[in-house]
Amino acid sequence: MSDFVRFRGTATYLTNDAIEAAVNAALALSKPLLVRGEPGTGKTLLAEAITEALGLELIHWPVKSTTRAQDGLYVYDTVQRLYDSRFGDGDVKDIRRYIKLGPLGRAFAATKRVVLLIDEVDKADLEFPNDLLHELDRMRFVIGETGDEVVAAERPIVVLTSNNEKELPDAFLRRCVFHFIDFPDAELMKRIVAVHHPDLDRTLIDQAVVSFYRLRELPRLRKRPSTSELVDWMAVLRSAGIGNERFIKELPFLGVLLKKEQDIETLAAARKSGAFRD
Repeated sequence: MSDFVRFRGTATYLTNDAIEAAVNAALALSKPLLVRGEPGTGKTLLAEAITEALGLELIHWPVKSTTRAQDGLYVYDTVQRLYDSRFGDGDVKDIRRYIKLGPLGRAFAATKRVVLLIDEVDKADLEFPNDLLHELDRMRFVIGETGDEVVAAERPIVVLTSNNEKELPDAFLRRCVFHFIDFPDAELMKRIVAVHHPDLDRTLIDQAVVSFYRLRELPRLRKRPSTSELVDWMAVLRSAGIGNERFIKELPFLGVLLKKEQDIETLAAARKSGAFRD
């Protein structure tokens, strides 16, 4: 395709060949991109990077345990209509005034192509992905209360993220391009930190990354620190003016990296036994 634009990451989102191949396959096939990986590996940021690289608008649909597919299409605000009928002076007979498009509905109704991020799709009920299939395939839906049909002028780029909390239906998976984001190795992590903190000394970044991975390797951690937490940790170190390698090894501002009391106790026990040395 002569007009096909390849995704190669952005200045602040570093990719590898596998990520680029998955994104470009989804773009070429016009299929949803399903991204899995442990929290903090940049799944949501990938959708933002695609948006930035292609110069499009991002519509974000964060999924909750109570989310229904219908919520993504539209909501009929009966409460507001009832309120207006009692206290307002508007025309409550015009039902269209009370139809509010959801994220999926807005993506279809957009006059230009957009990126639709359906974030943490596996948090919802098991039927949620199946309920999305029909609309994602047809790229249109009917508003039952008015009979109006919303038809996508441009097929949105759909990115779905999953933390692998639930198995997704096979029928849904068949319609997606899948990519699992591996946790960055140490060399890539150093590059990521350097992108966010370009003014930091490279030696300090190297030592911080070493300490970070040693912390992640501790057995029995309930929540291992993620990439975003390392970036935040480096920001705190910089803000505090810490430039001593030894101090970084001692893990100051530990609460930026570890978020559970049990994990702080695990680190303390490892230090006491000599399994983790500063």
